[in-house]
Amino acid sequence: MSTSDEIRQNRIEKRQKLENLAFSPYPISVKRTHQVDEVLKDFSKIGSQEVILVGRIRTIRSHGALTFFDFEDGTGKIQAMFTRDRLGEKNYQFFLDYFDIGDFIEVRGALFKTKREEKTVEGRDFKMIAKSLRPLPEKWHGLKDVEERYRKRYLDLIFSPEVKNKFEIRSILIKEIRSFLDKKGFFEVETPILQTIYGGARAKPFKTHLNALDIDLFLRISPELYLKRLLVGGFEKVYEIGKCFRNEGVDKFHNPDFTMLEFYWAYADYRELMKMTEEMFEKILKRISGKTEIEYGKKKINFKKPWERIEFFALLEKYTGIKYQDVNEAALGKKAKELGIEILKGADKANIADEIYKKYCRPKIVQPTFVINHPYGFQPLAKNIDHEKLASFQVVVAGAEIVNAFSELNDPIEQQKRFKEQERMFKGGFEEAQRSDEEFIEALEYGMPPAAGFGLGIDRLVSIITDSDSLREVILFPLMKPKE
Repeated sequence: MSTSDEIRQNRIEKRQKLENLAFSPYPISVKRTHQVDEVLKDFSKIGSQEVILVGRIRTIRSHGALTFFDFEDGTGKIQAMFTRDRLGEKNYQFFLDYFDIGDFIEVRGALFKTKREEKTVEGRDFKMIAKSLRPLPEKWHGLKDVEERYRKRYLDLIFSPEVKNKFEIRSILIKEIRSFLDKKGFFEVETPILQTIYGGARAKPFKTHLNALDIDLFLRISPELYLKRLLVGGFEKVYEIGKCFRNEGVDKFHNPDFTMLEFYWAYADYRELMKMTEEMFEKILKRISGKTEIEYGKKKINFKKPWERIEFFALLEKYTGIKYQDVNEAALGKKAKELGIEILKGADKANIADEIYKKYCRPKIVQPTFVINHPYGFQPLAKNIDHEKLASFQVVVAGAEIVNAFSELNDPIEQQKRFKEQERMFKGGFEEAQRSDEEFIEALEYGMPPAAGFGLGIDRLVSIITDSDSLREVILFPLMKPKE
């Protein structure tokens, strides 16, 4: 057996001995009067009164009749001291015989400072509250073995405070988004994840089967079409924060399951929405860090409004020399091949232009920027300004699209026409085309108010705010290929 296996077997034997002695290594109840951070903060105020603290043992340093150990709860770490005189021979030896690094302990004692001024709990009683059977690694792999960090995120959180901090920031970010929208009068809702027809975005779906009804279903790629049904039903401001699923590649800015914020705002258009987007980002950043500037990839990024607004066509011409209006679909496809871009089968002119833009234009954008007025045909759910431009925008930061938004198409006849065109593309091999949803068309025929819609990739935003290399750094348990 390996050393690790031997240690594990030794701890299993300790567990059994504890049970034989009628001590439960996993008791039902735990006592706690304070959290560690409370004690450290109010150390002088609490004084010599007894406290009961709990946490995981991280180090043990035994010196004959005196033992120091560090333990931590979710708020901080503190030192404890056990002495044979204070605990008695039997209890002191019990601790040495049965407790290991990684175990959870309940400690009752009084506070004092050592000669080195270290805040310490002098233990008067203790209790095991959870026995760990596997030893914590002496050295965590860190960046040397990224996959192992993701597979065993619990160890990553134990050993890397900076990793834990990223997820604390993520939680705060989502709370602040909710708070901002709630104050603006938006109503939070939940819509179906299992859908008979997937829609609301360009993506390949995950497919499953419901045995009870014997029907095929799809995991949603977006909640959009259901949220807009709520506008038809009379809600004027709705939002949802939840998981979406797209059967796409895994890279720096893509993961098969991800968290989206989508909201819809009746009687507003995409220009009003740009103003609110600037306001939301600026306020959220200030609440999280006290400032609007962050550092990402050694670059300073400032979310202070106003942000630059630049048309999609202008960007395309600036970085590739292509004048979109002057080329047809065939010529644009040829140009894409010359630029080394693989075009998906069945893609139309607008989607070919988007592929060129994503490779040659978007990476050049560092500061928060509104890329506005995408080509007609790119977003089949967006209103068009004219026969060439959509009333749309994307927010791009550090080369990544983090927001997609537009004035919502609410003409059922035009929407049905767009769906038919998408179906033609799908049959032509463009797997990311939108599918026709007749029930959504029927809802539109009852009348949907003019509205602006907004979609934010939460994971992407968190990865940028926390200066993380990829989405997997800010997703607690990213999907991993099973080990063979």
